[in-house]
Amino acid sequence: MDQKQADEIRQNVRASYSQVAEASNNGDCCGETSSCCGVSSDDAINTLVSTRLGYSEADLAAVPKGADMGLGCGNPRAIASIKTGETVLDLGSGGGFDCFLAAAETGESGHVIGVDMTPAMISKARDNADRGKYQHVEFRLGEIENLPVANDTVDVIISNCVINLSPNKARVFDEAFRVLKTGGRLAISDVVASTELPDNIRQDLQLYSGCMAGATLISELETMLINSGFSNIRITPKDESKEFIKDWAPGRGVEDYVLSASIEASKLGACCGGGCC
Repeated sequence: MDQKQADEIRQNVRASYSQVAEASNNGDCCGETSSCCGVSSDDAINTLVSTRLGYSEADLAAVPKGADMGLGCGNPRAIASIKTGETVLDLGSGGGFDCFLAAAETGESGHVIGVDMTPAMISKARDNADRGKYQHVEFRLGEIENLPVANDTVDVIISNCVINLSPNKARVFDEAFRVLKTGGRLAISDVVASTELPDNIRQDLQLYSGCMAGATLISELETMLINSGFSNIRITPKDESKEFIKDWAPGRGVEDYVLSASIEASKLGACCGGGCC
């Protein structure tokens, strides 16, 4: 993919999710099923979407109203094993939903950072944080390929259905490795490709912004993670996710090519004496 194509994808994704943020503020969906990914002004619908993704009703009740927009393809916090006092980074934080849930686990001695490239989402998340009085959560405007985060400062990185949107996923994993502390870990839910996508899906910008056309083969993701320096890589596809993915683009057959998966990996220290730490 050349730079012009990458920029076109990035601009399209930014515009789509700006529309999602503004539509959710106004109580309307953006009018496009695939790019809304479940966004609705109806709290009951958003609750149904999120519980299908693995969140509990207690999770949904614990965050400020409007933080859960029904976005995502799983629950990365369920595999993150977040501990009190840890620093957590959320890639593509949206309205702050996963950040606020993570904040409950880090406690006030911890720190949660959300990064999103969409100004409207950052504004929405900051407003939600103010209303929820989250003193140890902050939101930074930036691209996940160029994180506004210092080296070796993060214990765990979470992300929910966002890395598939990047036109340069290898760079995302390089950046993730850079900001993680030694011993830090990835805990990601994302859409992956189970087989090669046909051109009519791969080249559809609407499906790209809808978290489908940008999906990468599992074997390619494993190679990227290895090349970035990660160890203990585990990618676990979830066949049951095809049931809700087919609703993102009805009649297009995307569920035959993509599905949700949990992606886990660690940043280990130098190896010596037969072990890595």
